[in-house]
Amino acid sequence: MNIGEIARRSGVSRSTVSYALSGKRPVSEGTRQRIQAVIDEFGYRPNATARALKEGRTRTIALVIPPAGRRLTDVQLGFVASVVDAAARADLDVLLSPSGGEHDRSFERVIGGGRVDGVVLMELRMDDDRVTRLRRSGLPFVAIGRTRHPEDLTWVDVDNDLLIAKCVHHLADLGHRRVALVNRSAGLMATGYGPAHRAQAGFARAIAERGLEGVQTCCADDAQSGVACAERLLGEHPGLTALATINEAALPGLYRGIAYAGLAVPRDFSIAGVAARHLAENLHPPLTAADMPAGELGARAVELLVERIADPAAPHRELLLTPPISLRETTAPARPRTTG
Repeated sequence: MNIGEIARRSGVSRSTVSYALSGKRPVSEGTRQRIQAVIDEFGYRPNATARALKEGRTRTIALVIPPAGRRLTDVQLGFVASVVDAAARADLDVLLSPSGGEHDRSFERVIGGGRVDGVVLMELRMDDDRVTRLRRSGLPFVAIGRTRHPEDLTWVDVDNDLLIAKCVHHLADLGHRRVALVNRSAGLMATGYGPAHRAQAGFARAIAERGLEGVQTCCADDAQSGVACAERLLGEHPGLTALATINEAALPGLYRGIAYAGLAVPRDFSIAGVAARHLAENLHPPLTAADMPAGELGARAVELLVERIADPAAPHRELLLTPPISLRETTAPARPRTTG
């Protein structure tokens, strides 16, 4: 039993049920009694969503996204879609707000203008001043991602450190001794972008544990940069037989660059990574990858935010997911590369 079902059985709109529960707007006595009769019949108890609606002012939450001029990756779009869907199920609207650089004024309006009841903050940096500003504002917020010291923060995230390490161990198990990490862009690394730094740490640790030869490189988030990155790696490291990556936007280009070098995946060269499932499955060949659970992360972020709106003093909560590596068609036993 939820607000939508109560509305259907009472013959009123969802908003009328919300008003009856929250008392924010007057509802006729007859309508209120019909709604109460349904609630009594089915034993409905208002959950955290209803409490949040009662205590909030706007029934709107903000989703802080990367700057509008930057193309969102499939995973980032998955976060946006899942947050919007989960908010709609909770009878909340979503205000999209870019942040960073010239967009800081938009972010400040969101957190200081009384326009929203809470914020979902995505794409965190290891040291992120937006977290500090949100804490000072007193506005409830939840992060998709985490900072260097996430203890005093409610967040959901995937363990990019562990997932890239698992990719490396999988490649090592197949006999690959020379492996590359294709990370996100140098610009993101310079800003302290959390997933990129954690992937770097996981790669370095796994390379050391398995006694492999590893090389790390950054790549911009587009296919053409992926082509150039693959050509550079293969030219500078002729013994390279595999790579791991968290840069899903560069993946089509990486595939092409490897093919331009006359290598076939996975016969001559193996690839593993972290990517959105639908992207991994629709590449040719399909990518062996840890499938990023963007839908679950976005939905859980909204759930946790609703709880914090209802009770801002509640203890912080965290959710760290480690999806398994889905074995598809881009990894195979290592074959020595021959150079002409």
